[in-house]
Order: sequence, then C-alpha cells, then structure tokens
Amino acid sequence: MAREKARDLRARIALLWDERDRPTRGPKPSLSPRRIAEAAVGIADAEGLDAVSMGRVGAGFGVSAMALYRYVHGKDELVELMVESVVAGVPDLTAAGDGWRERIAEWARRSAAVHRAHPWLLAATAMRRQLMGPHQIGWLDAALAALEPTGLTAAQRHHVFVLVSSLVRTVVQQQHDFDSEADQEWDRLTGELLVRHADRFPAVARAVADGAYAPDPADPLEFALTCVLDGVQALIDRS
Repeated sequence: MAREKARDLRARIALLWDERDRPTRGPKPSLSPRRIAEAAVGIADAEGLDAVSMGRVGAGFGVSAMALYRYVHGKDELVELMVESVVAGVPDLTAAGDGWRERIAEWARRSAAVHRAHPWLLAATAMRRQLMGPHQIGWLDAALAALEPTGLTAAQRHHVFVLVSSLVRTVVQQQHDFDSEADQEWDRLTGELLVRHADRFPAVARAVADGAYAPDPADPLEFALTCVLDGVQALIDRS
C-alpha cells in the first residue's frame, strides 16, 4: 500500500511539474493537461469548485470523463493543475521598492488579487500539506526572498510568510462572504438587542455607539498589513 501511494505521488508530481515521459510514436494527443485545467478553471470561476467534475469538463470538449483520464487521473490532480494555472503569474517584486516591507506588502496585494479573481482558490489551497507545482513554489520563493533582508532566522521568515498568507486568505474570505443586505439586517437586529442588553455587554454597546461597525471605506487588507508588519518590524528590532 505504501509503495502504491509513493508511485501515485510520483506520478502526480510528474504531471504537475510537466516531467512525464512523452510518447514519440502514435497520433498526437488531442487534449493536454493544461487545456483541461483551463477549462476546469472556467467552470470553477463561474460556479464554484464543487461544480467541477471530470464528466463536466469532458463534456465541454465533447468527450467522456474516461477520455480525460488519459491526461489527468482524477479530480485531485485536476485541482492541483487548476491552482497552477491561476498562479502562473509569479510576482516580480523589485518594482515595489528595495525594502522588505514594501515587497512583502506588494506580494500580499498580488496574492489577494488572484484569490479575489478565483474565489474557489481558498478551498483548493486550504491550509494543509499538498503538492505544490513550480508556480506555487515561485510565489513562496518570492515571499521568502522579500523577507531575507530582515535578518530574521529562516524559521522566523517562514512564520512571517504563513502569517501574511493567512491574513490574505482571511480578508479575501470575509470579502467574498459579505452580503450587503444581510449585513444591514444583522446591524439592525444586533443594534436592537444591544439597546435592550447594553448593561450586560457594555464594551460592545460602547463600540457600536462609537461607530465600530459603521461602513469603512478603508481597505481592510491594508489596515491588517500595517498592523502585522509593524509587529514584524518590532521583532526585527528586538533581534
């Protein structure tokens, strides 16, 4: 069983990194993993990740799901290829400035832009161990390179990367889930509750009265980045 899993893992890596042996004889394949992944991205962008299936993607090419297995062995591999497809634009952060702070902030903004364009990416890259293709590692490499001048240890730089990437995911998820109409109703009902129970929750009542939940034109990502990167600077100063 372990040997079979190892073979399967190697095959998925070869697919993701385009390192598979290509036949030199026979007819040229009519499809490719890249084309299949791009078609799946179109479905996920329009309807979400759950709408993606081998059958659905195959139907778009006029072939059966089984025909796709010649190129991609299942949905797990397909999702990995989809992620690689949408993160193909590995960021060049040199134009953001010479400082680590400017560069890692620009990395966060670019990452947020990709996640906003493809909301399903949040589910596809949930915080767990998963295979990473060259584009994903390229994003990681860009972030770690931006943090090298900080003088922090390699472990600390990685922790900062995880913190910043998690921040991006949280902000984008909140923005994706935001429903203006439902939010207004929540404000109204919660406000009524707090009027009746202000003595039980005085700090919340004061925050609401002071405008804590009023519409804020400020970009929540920029505010959060300022707070987090100020903390990283404090860590650098102590080191």
